[in-house]
This record gives sequence, structure tokens and C-alpha cells, in this order.
Amino acid sequence: MTSSWNLGDIFDALAEAVPRDRTALIHGDREVSWQQFTARSNNLARNLLDNGAKIGDKIAFYLRNCPEYTEGMVAGFKARLSHVNVNYRYIENELIYLLDNSDATVCIFSAEFAEQVSKIRDKLPKVKQWVQVEDGTLGLKDVIAYEDFASKGNGQALSDMNREPSDQLFIYTGGTTGLPKGVMWSHDALWNVLGAGGNPRMGIPPCEDLTEHLGRVTNNPMPTVALPLPPLMHGTGLLSALMAMGSGGTCITLTSRNFEANLALAEIDKHKVTTVSIVGDAFARPLVEALDNNYLGDFSSVLAITSSGVMWTREVKEGLLRHNENLILLDGFSSSEAIGLGSSIMTKDESIDVAKFTLGPACKVFKDDGTEVIAGSGEKGMVAVSGFLPDGYYKDQAKTDSTFKVFDGTRYSIPGDYVEVLADGSLVLLGRGSNCINTAGEKVFPEEVEEALKRHESISDCLVVGLADEKWGQSITAVVEVLEGHTMSEAELRQFSREHLAAYKIPKRILIKDDLERAANGKANYKLIKEFAEAALS
Repeated sequence: MTSSWNLGDIFDALAEAVPRDRTALIHGDREVSWQQFTARSNNLARNLLDNGAKIGDKIAFYLRNCPEYTEGMVAGFKARLSHVNVNYRYIENELIYLLDNSDATVCIFSAEFAEQVSKIRDKLPKVKQWVQVEDGTLGLKDVIAYEDFASKGNGQALSDMNREPSDQLFIYTGGTTGLPKGVMWSHDALWNVLGAGGNPRMGIPPCEDLTEHLGRVTNNPMPTVALPLPPLMHGTGLLSALMAMGSGGTCITLTSRNFEANLALAEIDKHKVTTVSIVGDAFARPLVEALDNNYLGDFSSVLAITSSGVMWTREVKEGLLRHNENLILLDGFSSSEAIGLGSSIMTKDESIDVAKFTLGPACKVFKDDGTEVIAGSGEKGMVAVSGFLPDGYYKDQAKTDSTFKVFDGTRYSIPGDYVEVLADGSLVLLGRGSNCINTAGEKVFPEEVEEALKRHESISDCLVVGLADEKWGQSITAVVEVLEGHTMSEAELRQFSREHLAAYKIPKRILIKDDLERAANGKANYKLIKEFAEAALS
């Protein structure tokens, strides 16, 4: 059993273990050393507290990827303020809901969002400190300047701060299937489930205590140089940055507003990136296309690419391995409220099937009645994970009770993903239960149909929804995005799907859309796609 952890204490200790001149953060031409990162996060923490923030308050981050996000998040750990992620694509009413629901008293925002902030701040009396990050745009004048709080002070650690393992970090999630919910992670549970200084996917054991962790950091001959490509305001990007910095490494963020594969490859080449975080094909496919397009830079420094949250097709993985045969491709089956449900690893010597994962050591699969699914039985069930779990959803006991259940005295997180357990114990991911399509009494998971259609050489992306139908109950309807320069007909694609799908799973209609408008983290917006399909077929 490892000791208890607090992220603020970890970063205080890292200040002494990591060489001060090591680069902590890179964003375009900006570089922040570990010495600067430590001093600035200490100053920010102290100034927020001196200006009225109290232990346990919530600190919201309304930012694109930038050094201030990571710097501010760590300042929050040190000041015992709970992180709240804000989706920068939200409109006025969504912003008000999230900031109010989270009870945020501090909001750090980019100057580019000044107009939105000016419209909502009078409606959010609980937010006492609006802290503006300058980004070259015209911002607000009557708010706190982030740089003032980060640069003013002696840069020393908050020696009077007695932190607790129960201090929290919030990850708001679920905005496409209802109002966003704040997943409450304690520092202790989150750091443990991320590996406690080890790496469960790679078989590296956790550290027993902070002393062992600092020893590993000090003796690491190759510190992590991480490039999280999804937004930090989503779980995959956020936790990737946290793991890199928590190991005393370097975190690089892109300066582009949208993902640019060529820019990502340029940063990999320039800074010799060792780990890249993505969310499935939405990021991986453009990387492969850029690499295939006579790429002359160096891609060999990358040791591992990790993905979580959506399916990552084998063909795209093979494309990455063509350009770096030493890559380890790690595909994690996780969600904001259930980390470690399963994983798969692909290398040049070992291929895997799409959506097939090794069941996590703390996982089981349960039927709707709470009985366990037996491996190889052919029965389907919802995957569940025990061990280090969130405390629940903030201010939503009903949602907490429906997701976190106790079976035989063990508490599980059950986010709603249906799987089949094969005889060898591996999982085949079927899809999220809330998206399941019931067509003529048969249950069809959209992800299975999507992956089949994406095998077509002309299809770059695909999403599948169920539309109300008098005959079928719900009719399977696919919306596809065609690769530039390619053409295809609906009849051709339906015929193609017969090679990969049972007859009842073949879409009744296949529509073409120029852009499937996935979120910046690669997640699908099924509500938007369903509205598009309904309008197109009305």
C-alpha cells in the first residue's frame, strides 16, 4: 500500500529535485524553466489567497492550451483550490451554468474571451476574482492581470499550508448528453490511478512514497518531453500534462487554435518529444497524412503515443509505425469518472483489433441486474472499475448513485460502456449504452458500424445515429466525411458495409457532410449529427 498523496506537496518537492534550468513549459517561442515555473506558481497561489480565495474554493480555467493553464493549475494545487475546466467553445448560458454549478470563486481567462466574460460576470456573483491572461488581444481593464499575480512575490513555497490527500480536482464532463457534471477526484485517488509515479500500462510499479518518487525523478536519464495535442480543458489533455509535469518533465503546447499536424511534427522534431497524447483517429490520421506527404523532419524521438476516449483504428496505427518502427501505441479505455477500464498496446511486432482491450486488473463486467458476466459466455454487460475512484459528481447525488455502485461490498464506477468479454479475458468494446440503437428489436452500437465504414479508402470519418422510424423503431443512419479528392456514392458504401457488418447493422441511409464537427478533443457530438441527419432526411 502506497502512502497518501497531495499534488501540491508533490510539486513543492519537485522544485528541489528537478534541475532549475530544465525547461518546464514550451509554447511556440516561449519557454519557462522549472525555476520560473515553481516561483510563478508559488506567487500566483499566494496572491490568490491574499486576495480572498479560501481553502476549498474552486478555480476555473477558461483558456486554450497555454503555459498559464498548467502554471495556474499547479498554483491551485498549492493553494488548495479545486481545478474546474471550462470548455472555451461554450456560449453564454453554458458558461453561466458551469461557473455557477461549480461554485467557482476564481476564474482565469484569456483576453480573447473578454467579450464573453463581460456579458456573464454580473450574473456570477460567486466569482470574486476574474484573472486575465494577456494574449495579444484587447482585453478588460477592470480585472486582475494574471502576470501581476504570477510575477509579484518572493517565489517561495507556501510553507504555512497543511494540505490533505482529500483535496480535490474537478473534471467537468458529459456536455453532449446532458448538462455537464463535475467529476470530483481527490488528489490521492487521482495520482494513484495515474500510476503514482509509475506507469500501469507499461508495467512500471507505483512509488511507495514521495521519497521514492523524487529518487526516480532525480535518476531518470531521459525526462519526459510531452506533447498533449487535445485541449487541456478536456480530461485526456489535462491528465497528460499533469503526468508529464508530475514526473519533472517538460510539457509542450501548440500555439494554433485548431490542431495542425504539420505544426505538431515541427515541435516533435525541434524539441525531441518523447510522448504524444491524442484522442483517436481525429488526431492520428492527420499526423499519418502529414508524415506520408514527404515529411523530412525527425519523428524518431517519439517513444510512445497514447490515446483515450474514442476508437483508434488499426490502419492508422500501422501508418504511424511505418514512420517510426520503435513506437509503442497505447490505447486506453477510460473516461473522466473511470480511469483504467482497459488498455491495448500495439507495436511493429504485435497488432491488435480495433476496440479490443485487455481488461484492467481492477475491472469486472456486470449485466443490468448486477450479476457478473462470465468470460466467453457471449453475454454483454457494462464494464466497471474498482480501486481508486472519484468521490462522485459535484452537487448531483442522483447521478453519483447511478454511476458509482456497490456490489458484494466493493465500490465500482460504471460509466455505461457495454462490452463483451472473450474467453481469453479481453474486452470487445461495443459502445456507450446511451447511444445504443434499437432497430427492429436488435441492439446496435454506433461505434461498431462507424469502424466498419471507416475502413473504406474514401472515408476519413464517420458517425452513426438512430432516427425514429415507423417500421424499424429506429433506423441506422450514417453520416460520413469523405477524404479530399475522393468521391463515393451511398449505394457503393452500403455495398461495402455488407462485407463487414451483419445485415441488420447496415445503415438504412448514408449521408455526406463536409465536417463532422467533432469537439477539439476528438469526441463526437451525436446530438448535432442527429439533428443534421433529421434535417437532411425530412
